[in-house]
Amino acid sequence: MTRRFQPSGLALAGAVLIASALIGPASAHVTVQPADASADSYAQLIFTVPHGCNGSATKALRVKLPDGILSAKPQMKPGWQVEIKTRKLDAAVAGPHGKTVSDVVDEVDWRGGPLPDNLYDTFGLVVRLPDKAGQVLYFPAVQECEQGVERWIEIPTTGRSADQLRAPAPAVRLKAKSP
Repeated sequence: MTRRFQPSGLALAGAVLIASALIGPASAHVTVQPADASADSYAQLIFTVPHGCNGSATKALRVKLPDGILSAKPQMKPGWQVEIKTRKLDAAVAGPHGKTVSDVVDEVDWRGGPLPDNLYDTFGLVVRLPDKAGQVLYFPAVQECEQGVERWIEIPTTGRSADQLRAPAPAVRLKAKSP
């Protein structure tokens, strides 16, 4: 026997209100978790694409890595191809594990899907974060859809917080390492 759940109007309104409070404005754009991570450590960053572009399915996500990240490895996703774009540093620097680093990952480009507008998905990166506790790292992201593009690339400036931006870039605040 199949039972169907039909919520009452009051229960449905309550569920919508709770979902709205939990989701809030921050989930309306591409985000990254964790929002805080230890400086001078490895971190798994998860970028969430919560919707498409005005109803159109997502077919690509490009994430630009900020200066200071010397090591990055993207997550492979079934049904998606990953392109890693690198850039040469002006001068080689000491990197993780005693290696000298002269090229770094500049951008990661996932293409595939498509990811329907009514579903969400996550895209992962393992990175070595710089030793700059208190700094905020911004990861500008461009979401390409079957019809349209969303550019989550705005970075707060003096006197303007991320909450005031229409299309804020995902951000991670570096905190001091735990003893």
